[in-house]
Amino acid sequence: MNKLIAFLSLSVVALLAACVTINVYFPAAAAERAAEEFVGDVLGESREEGFLSPRQGPGGDVLLWAATSALDFLVPSAHAQQPSIDINTPQINEIKARMAQRQRQSLNSLFDAGAVGFTRDGLVTVRDRSAVSLSERRNLESVVAEENRDRKAVYREIAVANGHPEWEQQIQETFAQEWIQKARAGWYYQDESGAWTQK
Repeated sequence: MNKLIAFLSLSVVALLAACVTINVYFPAAAAERAAEEFVGDVLGESREEGFLSPRQGPGGDVLLWAATSALDFLVPSAHAQQPSIDINTPQINEIKARMAQRQRQSLNSLFDAGAVGFTRDGLVTVRDRSAVSLSERRNLESVVAEENRDRKAVYREIAVANGHPEWEQQIQETFAQEWIQKARAGWYYQDESGAWTQK
């Protein structure tokens, strides 16, 4: 009986310790959902309800709900303090609107031609200048520079808007994966080694 009580006590302590660490660590799942929404909006893709990304296994939401419910029962304030990623501030929406417009007006055709590609760190870069006409080459560098300026700004703004500037790098890494995941067939991206791959 004493062993059972000791085991239950240790389990409760471990569970309470897990509650404390919720606020310390980067909320990867929330960041992935935010990145999926943001990138889908910029690329002009509609989000499908119930779609599971490769990072999300079947039943993942049920397990998350069960774990959250258990924590709420033991420590009611845990749910209220769980971090989430807010991407709907005026500043973020302004950057997103610029990026979506640039995507439609310039970047889609540049990606389609193979002139630019997604880098492994969440930016874009010129991949092949000869893939576009001379007149398009004049604007190529400026379009890429403007896009990367906005991307860096949005990663920073998301971290700051959520009260955790130290999350900027992790947000950028999360978005980098999402840009590549949502790249259209034929678009280029850098793999982990930096080599170009065509989707």
